[in-house]
Amino acid sequence: MEIGYQRVGNQRRSIESFWLPFYINKPFAKYFLLFFIFLLVLGSYLWTTLLDTTSNVLQSRRGKFPLNCSSGNNTRTCPVNYYPADYKFVNDNPSSSSPNCPHYFHWIHEDLKPWRKTGITEEMVERANRTANFRLVILNGRTYVQTYEKGFQTRDVFTLWGILQLLRRYPGKIPDLDMMFDCVDWPVVRSSDFAGENAVAPPPLFRYCGDNETLDIVFPDWSFWGWAEINIKPWQDLLKDLDKGNKMQRWQNREPYAYWKGNPEVAEKRMELVKCNVTENQESNARIYVQDWKEEIKQGFKHSDLGNQCHHRYKIYIEGSAWSVSEKYILACDSLSLLVTPHYYDFFSRSLLPLVHYWPINEDDKCGSIKFAVDWGNKYKKKVQRIGRKASDFIQEDLRMEYVYDYMFHLLNEYAKLLKYKPRVPKSATELCSEIMACPAEGTEKKLMMESMVNWPIDESPCKMPIPFNKLTLDSYHKRKQNSIKEVRTLERDYLREQRVKTKILG
Repeated sequence: MEIGYQRVGNQRRSIESFWLPFYINKPFAKYFLLFFIFLLVLGSYLWTTLLDTTSNVLQSRRGKFPLNCSSGNNTRTCPVNYYPADYKFVNDNPSSSSPNCPHYFHWIHEDLKPWRKTGITEEMVERANRTANFRLVILNGRTYVQTYEKGFQTRDVFTLWGILQLLRRYPGKIPDLDMMFDCVDWPVVRSSDFAGENAVAPPPLFRYCGDNETLDIVFPDWSFWGWAEINIKPWQDLLKDLDKGNKMQRWQNREPYAYWKGNPEVAEKRMELVKCNVTENQESNARIYVQDWKEEIKQGFKHSDLGNQCHHRYKIYIEGSAWSVSEKYILACDSLSLLVTPHYYDFFSRSLLPLVHYWPINEDDKCGSIKFAVDWGNKYKKKVQRIGRKASDFIQEDLRMEYVYDYMFHLLNEYAKLLKYKPRVPKSATELCSEIMACPAEGTEKKLMMESMVNWPIDESPCKMPIPFNKLTLDSYHKRKQNSIKEVRTLERDYLREQRVKTKILG
C-alpha cells in the first residue's frame, strides 16, 4: 500500500516509512501517545507556573498588600508595616498625562471656603462632636478612631472601610489630619448660626449630603463599598451590572411611563408621589411601586436587582427624609431621569444640569409635572434619549470608582492644609486597619469588604485638581441652571393650560 510520497532533492521517500511502525506496532503507538500527552501536560504546568511567578513578581513590585488574617491578627492589632509611609511610586509626580478631574471636584473648594481665612483649630474640630458618630485621626499613614455613637446599620463601618482602602491605594500620600464624621442624613451646621462680624468659625463636620443653608463638608457615602442590609454590591461591580441593564432593552421598546420604586413612608413628599399612580380615573403617566424591604429580605432580594430596572423610558428620583443614595442608581439608567425638585446634594450632584443630565419635576405639582414630562418626551424622543444617555455617561465615566477615590484624596489633602495644629491620637481612640475590620467580619459584610478591598497601590497620580470657581463663573453656572428650570416650567404651564381647555370643551 502506498500512502503517499514526497520528494527530497532527487529522491522520492514514502511517507509511510515514518507512519508504518504505528500500524505494525500498536503498543509502540500507545506509549508514544502517552509520552506526547505527558509533554503537553508538563509544558502547560511550566507555562502556568511561569505566568504565576511573573504575576507575583509584578505585584510585588507594585507593593501588593495582602490581608493578613492569621490567628495573631484576631487579637485586634494591626500589622507593623501595613501601609508603608515610604512606599515608592513608579509614577510619583503629577504630569500632563494625568487626566483633569471631573467638574464636581470644583465643589471641594466651595465646601472648604468657610475656613480659608481662619484655618481650622483643634477647638473647632472638637465642637463638631455634638452630633458626630466618630472622630478619625490619620498620623503617619495609620488610622485611629474614636467612636461616639454607632451609625445606622453599617454606614459608619463601610465609610471607615472606604477611607482605609484610600490609604491602601495611596500609601504615604494622605497627610496627617483630624476630622469629625456624622453618618446621619440631615446636615446640621447651619450657616446662619455663624454669620456676622463677631461670629465664631463653624465646626468642620463631614457627612454624606448638604444643602444651601448649611456648611457640612460633603463626603462620598458608604454604599460605594456596598450596602450590606439591602444586598447592594460595591460600586465598581454594580456599575458593570447597570451598564448591562441599559443594553437589555432599547429605549424605544421600553414602557412609555415614569417609574419609581421605594419606601414612601420616610417622607411626606414620597407619600404625595404615590398619589400620582395610575388609577381607573387617572393617567398621570406614572408607575409607582412600594418597596417592602422586610418582605424583600425574606425573598432573597429577588425584586430589587438594580441592574434590571431600566424597563421604563423615564425614572423618577425623589428625596427621602433628605438626599437619597438611589440618585446615582437612577441616573445610571439611560432612561430619562425625572428629578423632583431636590433640596439636598451629595458630592457629585451639584454638577448635574437640567435638560443636560435630567428633567426637572415641579415638587408643588408632581403629578401634573410628571405627566407633562412623559408626554413631551414621547413626542420628542431623540431629545429625551440624548439627555438620558448624557446622564448615564456621566455616571459611568465621571463617577468611576477611581474618581471617587481621587475625590476623597483631594478633599482630605485640601482639608489637612487648613489645620493649624498637629493632630494627635485621642486617649480613647483605637487603631484601625483592614485586618481589624475584615478578618473578624462575617456574612455579607465580609463578602463586600473582600470585593471592594484595594489590593495594591496605584502607580498613577490622582487626577489634576481644578482651580476654585471665581464669582463670575459660579454665578453664571447657577443662572444657567435656573434658566433651564424656568424654560421647563413655561412649557409645563402652557401644556397644562391647553389640557384644561380641552377638558372644559369635552366636558
